[in-house]
Amino acid sequence: MTAALWVRLGAGLMLLDVALGAFAAHGLKGRLGPDMLQVFETGARYQAYHALALVAVGLIAARWPSPAVDRAGWCFLGGIVLFSGSLYALALTGEKRLGMITPAGGLLFLIGWALLAFARLRA
Repeated sequence: MTAALWVRLGAGLMLLDVALGAFAAHGLKGRLGPDMLQVFETGARYQAYHALALVAVGLIAARWPSPAVDRAGWCFLGGIVLFSGSLYALALTGEKRLGMITPAGGLLFLIGWALLAFARLRA
Protein backbone atom coordinates (compact mmCIF):
# COMPACT_ATOMS: atom_id res chain seq x y z
CA MET A 1 0.00 0.00 0.00
CA THR A 2 1.27 3.50 -0.63
CA ALA A 3 2.33 5.82 2.16
CA ALA A 4 -0.57 8.18 1.47
CA LEU A 5 -3.09 5.33 1.73
CA TRP A 6 -1.77 4.33 5.17
CA VAL A 7 -2.16 7.93 6.36
CA ARG A 8 -5.70 8.15 4.97
CA LEU A 9 -6.64 4.80 6.47
CA GLY A 10 -5.26 5.81 9.86
CA ALA A 11 -7.08 9.13 9.75
CA GLY A 12 -10.32 7.42 8.73
CA LEU A 13 -10.02 4.93 11.59
CA MET A 14 -9.39 7.81 14.01
CA LEU A 15 -12.53 9.52 12.70
CA LEU A 16 -14.44 6.30 13.30
CA ASP A 17 -12.89 6.00 16.76
CA VAL A 18 -14.04 9.48 17.77
CA ALA A 19 -17.54 8.63 16.57
CA LEU A 20 -17.51 5.34 18.49
CA GLY A 21 -16.28 7.13 21.61
CA ALA A 22 -19.13 9.63 21.36
CA PHE A 23 -21.56 6.75 20.78
CA ALA A 24 -20.28 5.02 23.91
CA ALA A 25 -20.39 8.16 26.03
CA HIS A 26 -23.85 9.26 24.95
CA GLY A 27 -25.63 6.21 23.58
CA LEU A 28 -24.33 3.30 25.61
CA LYS A 29 -23.86 4.76 29.07
CA GLY A 30 -27.38 3.92 30.20
CA ARG A 31 -27.62 0.68 28.20
CA LEU A 32 -24.46 -1.17 29.16
CA GLY A 33 -23.23 -2.06 32.60
CA PRO A 34 -19.97 -0.46 33.76
CA ASP A 35 -18.00 -3.64 32.98
CA MET A 36 -19.17 -3.84 29.36
CA LEU A 37 -18.79 -0.09 28.89
CA GLN A 38 -15.18 -0.50 30.02
CA VAL A 39 -14.70 -3.31 27.48
CA PHE A 40 -16.04 -1.05 24.71
CA GLU A 41 -13.80 1.81 25.81
CA THR A 42 -10.75 -0.49 25.82
CA GLY A 43 -11.49 -1.39 22.21
CA ALA A 44 -11.79 2.29 21.33
CA ARG A 45 -8.56 3.20 23.14
CA TYR A 46 -6.53 0.55 21.30
CA GLN A 47 -8.16 1.51 18.01
CA ALA A 48 -7.01 5.10 18.59
CA TYR A 49 -3.44 4.05 19.42
CA HIS A 50 -3.15 1.90 16.34
CA ALA A 51 -4.97 4.26 13.98
CA LEU A 52 -2.28 6.77 14.93
CA ALA A 53 0.29 4.02 14.36
CA LEU A 54 -1.08 3.65 10.81
CA VAL A 55 -0.54 7.37 10.25
CA ALA A 56 3.04 6.87 11.49
CA VAL A 57 3.43 3.89 9.14
CA GLY A 58 2.44 6.15 6.26
CA LEU A 59 4.91 8.84 7.28
CA ILE A 60 7.70 6.31 7.80
CA ALA A 61 6.91 4.56 4.50
CA ALA A 62 7.13 7.90 2.69
CA ARG A 63 10.61 8.50 4.05
CA TRP A 64 12.01 4.96 4.39
CA PRO A 65 9.89 2.55 2.35
CA SER A 66 10.34 -1.13 3.13
CA PRO A 67 8.30 -4.32 3.09
CA ALA A 68 8.58 -4.51 6.90
CA VAL A 69 6.91 -1.11 7.28
CA ASP A 70 4.09 -2.20 4.99
CA ARG A 71 3.68 -5.47 6.92
CA ALA A 72 3.55 -3.50 10.17
CA GLY A 73 0.67 -1.49 8.74
CA TRP A 74 -1.21 -4.66 7.80
CA CYS A 75 -0.65 -6.03 11.30
CA PHE A 76 -1.98 -2.84 12.90
CA LEU A 77 -5.01 -2.91 10.62
CA GLY A 78 -5.69 -6.58 11.35
CA GLY A 79 -5.16 -5.95 15.05
CA ILE A 80 -7.74 -3.18 15.05
CA VAL A 81 -10.27 -5.42 13.33
CA LEU A 82 -9.66 -8.43 15.59
CA PHE A 83 -8.84 -6.77 18.93
CA SER A 84 -11.09 -3.71 18.90
CA GLY A 85 -13.77 -5.33 16.77
CA SER A 86 -14.09 -8.32 19.09
CA LEU A 87 -14.29 -6.05 22.14
CA TYR A 88 -16.99 -3.91 20.52
CA ALA A 89 -18.96 -7.03 19.62
CA LEU A 90 -18.48 -8.52 23.10
CA ALA A 91 -19.68 -5.32 24.78
CA LEU A 92 -22.70 -4.94 22.52
CA THR A 93 -23.82 -8.59 22.48
CA GLY A 94 -22.53 -9.98 25.76
CA GLU A 95 -21.31 -13.06 23.84
CA LYS A 96 -18.29 -14.10 25.93
CA ARG A 97 -16.86 -16.40 23.22
CA LEU A 98 -15.97 -13.31 21.19
CA GLY A 99 -13.28 -12.64 23.78
CA MET A 100 -11.33 -15.58 22.35
CA ILE A 101 -10.59 -13.49 19.24
CA THR A 102 -9.15 -10.55 21.15
CA PRO A 103 -5.69 -12.06 21.89
CA ALA A 104 -5.10 -12.69 18.17
CA GLY A 105 -5.57 -8.96 17.57
CA GLY A 106 -3.22 -8.16 20.44
CA LEU A 107 -0.61 -10.47 18.93
CA LEU A 108 -0.93 -8.64 15.61
CA PHE A 109 -0.34 -5.34 17.42
CA LEU A 110 2.84 -6.77 18.98
CA ILE A 111 4.07 -8.12 15.65
CA GLY A 112 3.35 -4.78 14.00
CA TRP A 113 5.45 -2.89 16.53
CA ALA A 114 8.26 -5.43 16.20
CA LEU A 115 8.19 -5.10 12.40
CA LEU A 116 8.29 -1.33 12.65
CA ALA A 117 11.30 -1.50 14.97
CA PHE A 118 12.97 -4.06 12.68
CA ALA A 119 12.36 -1.85 9.63
CA ARG A 120 14.14 1.09 11.26
CA LEU A 121 17.05 -1.08 12.39
CA ARG A 122 17.61 -2.22 8.82
CA ALA A 123 17.24 1.26 7.29
